[in-house]
Amino acid sequence: MSNTTNNLFKSVVPTKNATTSQSQPIPGREAEMVSNHAGGVIFQLDEWKVLDRFLILGTEKPSYYASAQKLTKDAASNVLALIAKNPVLVAKRVAVISDAGRAPKNDSAIFVLALVAISSNPLAREAAFEVLPKVCRTGTHLFQFVDLYNAMGKWNGAAKRGISNWYNSKEVSKLAFGILKYQQRNGWSHRDVLRLAHVKPHRAEQTALYGWVTAKDDDVKFAKALEAPKIVEHYVALHKDRSKTLALECIEKFNMSHEMLPTELLKDADIWEALLPGMGYTALLRNLGRMSSIGMGKPFSQSLKAIVSKLSDVVALKRGRVHPITILNALKTYAQGRGDKGSLTWSVAPQIVTVLNKMFYEAFQFIEPTGKNYLIGIDCSGSMWGASVVGLNNLCAAEVAAVTALAIAKRESNYHIVGFDTSVSPLNISPDMTLEQVLDTLQKFRWGGTDCAQPMLYAAKHKLDVDCFITITDNETWAGRIHPTQALRDFRQVMKKPNACNIVLGTSTTGFTIADPKDPHQLDIVGFDSAVPQLIAEFVNGNL
Repeated sequence: MSNTTNNLFKSVVPTKNATTSQSQPIPGREAEMVSNHAGGVIFQLDEWKVLDRFLILGTEKPSYYASAQKLTKDAASNVLALIAKNPVLVAKRVAVISDAGRAPKNDSAIFVLALVAISSNPLAREAAFEVLPKVCRTGTHLFQFVDLYNAMGKWNGAAKRGISNWYNSKEVSKLAFGILKYQQRNGWSHRDVLRLAHVKPHRAEQTALYGWVTAKDDDVKFAKALEAPKIVEHYVALHKDRSKTLALECIEKFNMSHEMLPTELLKDADIWEALLPGMGYTALLRNLGRMSSIGMGKPFSQSLKAIVSKLSDVVALKRGRVHPITILNALKTYAQGRGDKGSLTWSVAPQIVTVLNKMFYEAFQFIEPTGKNYLIGIDCSGSMWGASVVGLNNLCAAEVAAVTALAIAKRESNYHIVGFDTSVSPLNISPDMTLEQVLDTLQKFRWGGTDCAQPMLYAAKHKLDVDCFITITDNETWAGRIHPTQALRDFRQVMKKPNACNIVLGTSTTGFTIADPKDPHQLDIVGFDSAVPQLIAEFVNGNL
């Protein structure tokens, strides 16, 4: 081979360990890559292997977006292609992932199931409605499915049988509770759905319950309520009487939730105090401001003592699997004395601030360790302190990075934390540090550009036995001489760890993926919400 031919061959066929500037596509993979907003070049999407991630993450990219993303038919081209190939298998996969709780948000599963349900293939339609109760487990889920189906499909026999089975397969008292709690969502009510699907009851109690839901005549409605499960009779009496005494009785006898009570009674502190024992920890965090706005945070009050006692319940904290960052967000929201939206304000009780701060640190002990070796790379640029985080408006990117680092340090035995811009320096973060101390450590490192390949280059250079890289940044990567996926490839080869994984936690929204979508061991997470810790654990353990 002549020198000229040899040089031409080298220019076209890259060597096994070739490196490429992040401003250029990787040779041989140009068709898979696009430019991002910062001038870097990153991966486009591929096909079939992204179904599970779509169901779990809510996007066809190897990414999870903490902000709400409205799913549309056009956004699921890959899903539609899979449905055309094997719709029955798609329906079964939706049911498995949704029913197992692997998808922290159920929106994608419901969306995909609706796409299967509108298929022209009769086997697809039957498969979709067969698994409907496993995927749509609450009234809210059902209304979401019906809304999607009604917009895209036709009400045929399969749809009517499937919706009928959703109602008739449930134990009547549990169905009654669910109907009262989730009476309408997305412009739909149970009356709409029962009538549209022509649901026929199988038992007397079902006949009475469905009759109460669908009746317009007050006398008929009242008569059906008396024949339905007792909770319906009490609900009807409460909304006619609207007395505090009856409401307290309903809460005690039937564990009625606040959604079932007349709105005017939710301004009464005694009502909320009665609801407290049956309220989950996360629900309590969400309603702290509301309860304080009606005086439940008043000094020396019984209600304040009840709230503090409930917040101090370590068993409930563990049972609710509440992540420290959820508590931190609730703490910052409550401490500001006003909601992020609307006009709700409240007087801040120092006792509640104190107990939230205490439980923030308590929550770290309930994070399940994975036993993996982590290298956490934190973007330490100055913008990390000014940028809010998608999904957590009250926290800045540096705070999310600090809590994530603390969570790993407090629950994992093997970790190394570094700060980076276009180079890397170790960060002396230890598990006995407070959040304020970690933030102070981060604040001392304010540098320049962003190169998300740096953590992998650092680990390869120092021969670090890393199982998982977690890179936390608020910027698009653009400044490196090598793509992050190439740096990960080189690290795997140097350390003989072919399954070493990489999670990029981007705190702000981006329209691209740093992770190679053909690599099952890479993942992008955009923003932070209560789902993120579960996603990270599932991914690191090889379940995502």
